[in-house]
Amino acid sequence: MKLTLLAVMLFLSLTAGAQKVLLKNESEIFSFDTQSGKHVVLAKDKDNAYIVYRFGAKDSVEFECPEKNRDSWKKFKYSFYLRGGGVQNEGMDLNNVYFINNGYKYSIYDNYYSVGNKSQVGIRVTNLKTNRIVNIKGIGKTRKGTMIDFRVNKLLEIEELDE
Repeated sequence: MKLTLLAVMLFLSLTAGAQKVLLKNESEIFSFDTQSGKHVVLAKDKDNAYIVYRFGAKDSVEFECPEKNRDSWKKFKYSFYLRGGGVQNEGMDLNNVYFINNGYKYSIYDNYYSVGNKSQVGIRVTNLKTNRIVNIKGIGKTRKGTMIDFRVNKLLEIEELDE
């Protein structure tokens, strides 16, 4: 009996923590694991009531931004650059969703380069006072979802890529 109770409590604590990363009323837009063992999630309410960024361990959130309300959509911007033509034209597809919080710009990126058939995923955190950039590299094979839909779904304002 004690073993069963312990197993149930362990299961409930693990599932409760997992819900912090993605709530039941949310759908995952884009996510990946970082090379440092953290998890990044860009999620939205299933009824588009809000968008939220979360960073942390798979079972706990270390940073969440912004507050979950309708105004959250205004805090995020999407930028992209697409150059077709394959390797001959050094084709690339660069995608960024970014927001500013407390003097830092957080830019989630998902980039593809046809030369070398290379992909990059991660987060660039820029201190807007010093322009110091920390690049948190992601693991491409853990990537789920896409940011490309923001090109047409009109949920985020589209700005020119500032790379």
